[in-house]
Amino acid sequence: MSYIALSITASSILFVVFKLFSKFKINTIQAIIFNYLVAAVCGYIAHNKPISIPQITQFSWFYYTLGLGLIFIAVFYAMAITTQRNGLSVVAVSSKMSVVIPILFGVFVYNETIGRIKVLGILIALFSIYLVTVNPNKIKSSSMLFPFLVFLGSGLIDTSLKFLQTKFVNPQHISIFSATLFATAGFTGILIIIFQMLQKKFKFEFKNLIGGIALGVVNYFSIYFLVKAISYKGLESSTLFTINNVGILLVTTILGVILFREKLTQQNKLGILMAAMGIVLVSIAGNFN
Repeated sequence: MSYIALSITASSILFVVFKLFSKFKINTIQAIIFNYLVAAVCGYIAHNKPISIPQITQFSWFYYTLGLGLIFIAVFYAMAITTQRNGLSVVAVSSKMSVVIPILFGVFVYNETIGRIKVLGILIALFSIYLVTVNPNKIKSSSMLFPFLVFLGSGLIDTSLKFLQTKFVNPQHISIFSATLFATAGFTGILIIIFQMLQKKFKFEFKNLIGGIALGVVNYFSIYFLVKAISYKGLESSTLFTINNVGILLVTTILGVILFREKLTQQNKLGILMAAMGIVLVSIAGNFN
């Protein structure tokens, strides 16, 4: 349970850092790119043993990390945009209600338990995304796009991490596995910077590097602790991901109100309540099957 608590803490801090990007006018895409390079370095340092790129390519999980790394940078960018446009509570619900995706994967692939209570919890959780995301006073035609991309991408990442950890990743290699994921995303980001430089649209500012370093350290530990929690054999996907996700949802929402004085409408409050209710139902459903 300690790894889940640490994962909740690190992931919640991520959203706060994203919010600060807007306040200090940090270039989001540059900071995200630097963040992945920093996170990769953290992973290689944590590995504690010398390892070369040819050795890394021999791991059975290596080629999977290439595709997953691309998804990482796309989802991270969508999370940053959602945080800045819609607020901490919106991005928290959008990303953490994606728990339904790995839960369904666990049911159909790993034959984990399912029942009416769990289905009800999933439906409540999905509806809560709409309630928290949509502000009746600020309705835009594209307002649902980035929260939806965060929802879909976060669910895909959690599902992929569960699959790779179960099938390929040795617990002793979690740090180097995480580092390789981040390195792939960082390399993709470097290509983006090169493209911007060729178009003469790239302007480096030192504060973007500082933002990337702060984000990268926290980001590495958020994934590292999550994968460590996944490696624990005593919890089903539905239990693990729901405990992790409801914790992040509640902590992030509280931080948004306290640190940034975010205003919640009655509809938003109802959505957060339903989100908590939905994931609690999902997490305890196994006791009623």
